[in-house]
Amino acid sequence: MTGLLSNALLLAILSSAIAAIAIVFTGEKRRNLREGWTLLASFLKFGFIASMIPGVIAGERYEVTLWELSPGIELALRADPAGLLFAVSASFLWILTSFYAIGYMRGAKEKKQTRFFAMLAVCLSATVGIALSANLLTFVVFYEILSVATYPLVIHKGSEKAYRAGRQYLTYAITAGIALVAGTALVYQMAGTLDFQGGGFLTSEMAPTSTLILAFLLFFVGFGVKAGVMPLHSWLPNAMIAPTPVSALLHAVAVVKAGVFGFVRLGGFVFGPDLLREIGMAGVLAGLAGITILLASFIAMTKDDLKARLAYSTVGHLSYIVLGVALLAPTAMLGGAFHMVTHAAMKITLFFCAGALYVHMHYTKVSELDGIGRRMPITMGAFAIGVLGLVGIPGTGGFLSKFMIGVGAVEAGQGIFLALLLVSGLLNAGYLFPIVTRAFFRSSPEHTKYDEASWFMVGPIVLTALLSLMLGIWPDGIFNFFSIALEAMHSVVGGGSP
Repeated sequence: MTGLLSNALLLAILSSAIAAIAIVFTGEKRRNLREGWTLLASFLKFGFIASMIPGVIAGERYEVTLWELSPGIELALRADPAGLLFAVSASFLWILTSFYAIGYMRGAKEKKQTRFFAMLAVCLSATVGIALSANLLTFVVFYEILSVATYPLVIHKGSEKAYRAGRQYLTYAITAGIALVAGTALVYQMAGTLDFQGGGFLTSEMAPTSTLILAFLLFFVGFGVKAGVMPLHSWLPNAMIAPTPVSALLHAVAVVKAGVFGFVRLGGFVFGPDLLREIGMAGVLAGLAGITILLASFIAMTKDDLKARLAYSTVGHLSYIVLGVALLAPTAMLGGAFHMVTHAAMKITLFFCAGALYVHMHYTKVSELDGIGRRMPITMGAFAIGVLGLVGIPGTGGFLSKFMIGVGAVEAGQGIFLALLLVSGLLNAGYLFPIVTRAFFRSSPEHTKYDEASWFMVGPIVLTALLSLMLGIWPDGIFNFFSIALEAMHSVVGGGSP
C-alpha cells in the first residue's frame, strides 16, 4: 500500500501536466473536450493527493526519488504534513476554479482560451510539485517552473498594460529565482544536504553567523517576492490585469501560497526555530510581516478598483502566515499553517465574486456596487461571508487561524503583535465592510430584480463561501485540514522527521 501511495506522489503532478498537453492538442474548436481534460485532471489530482491523508496523519511518510544527480543530490518527492496541507488545499480549490474558469472565460468571451487552460494546468503541476518536494533542490525546480508558467497568464489580455505587468512580474520572479538558487547552493555548502527535516537541519556550528544570515536573506528575497512581503510586493497588485481566475490562482491557490509555504519550509525545515532565534532573524521577519500587514491595509483603503483592493488585502494576509512562522511559538505556527487554508478559501471566494460582477455586470469598481446585493444576492452574500472571515469574526475559519496566531504571540512574549492583529482586524473591516454595506444597504434603480451570473460561476462561489464557514465551525470536518496542520506543527517543534 505504501508503494502504491508513493506512486500517487508522481501521479498527482503528472495528471495536470499530461492534461496540459491534451488541452493544447485539442485546441479551440473542441472546447467541451478541452475543458473536459481540465476537469478530469483536477479530480484525478485531488484524488491522488487525498488518498495520502489518512496515512500521513497516522505518521506515514510517502517518498519517491525522481532522479539522483549525484550522491546526496536528488530530485525527490515526499508527502509530509506541511506539504500535504498545501497540496490538499490547492488541489481541491483547483476543482472549483476549473468550473469557475469555464463560466468566466465563456461569459467574458476571452481569447486564447486553450493557452489559458493549458498554462493553468502547468501551474497546478508546479504548485503540487512545490508542496510535495522532499528537499530544497526539488522545491527550487518546481518553484521556477511555476514562475515561468504564470507569465502567459499574467499577459493573457495582450494589452500594453498586461505586457508591462508581465515584464515587472518576470523581473521580480527572475531576481527571486537567482537569490533562491544562490541560497540553496550556500546551504548545501554549509550542511552537505538539502533534505527537509522537521526542526531544521542547519546549526550554528556549520558556519559563521554572518554566513547563516546571508543565506537567510537570500531566501527572504526568493520567497518574499511571491509572498508579497513589503518592499517586494509591487508586482502583485499590478498582476491583477489578468483574468479573474488567474487572480484567484495568484492570490489564493498557487503563486503567493508558494511564497509563504517557502517561509514555512525555511523556518520549520531548513533553519529551524532554534537557529532563527539564535541568529536574530526571527525578529526581523516578524517585524517586516507586521509592517506589511499594516501598510497593505492602509493602501487597500485608498483603492476604488475592487481587484486592487483585494490584491492589497492579500499582501497583508499573506504576512499573517509569515508572522505565524516568525513568532516561533507552537500555537502561532499552527495558526500560520491553518491560515494558509482559511485564507485560500476566503480570498478565492472574494475574487470569484469580483469576476462574476465583471462578467455579468461589467463592474470593476467599489463605487459602482450600490444596491447590487438585491440583484445578485447569492454572489454578494458569499462575498459577505468571505469578508467576515478576513476580518476575523467568530464562526469563520479566519477567526480561528488569527486567534491561534494571537495566542502564539502571547506565548512568545510578543504582546505587541497581538495588538497589531487586533488593529489589523479593524483595518480589514474598514476597507471590506463598505463593499458589503454598499451592496445591501444602498439602493439603485438598476438593481431591482434577481439576476445572477452563470451557475458555472455561482456554484463554486457558494462552495468556497461554505468552506470558509466550515473551517471555522468544524475545522477538521473537511479533509482533516486542522489535523494535518497540527501534525505539521508537531513535526517542527518535535524536531522529528518531516
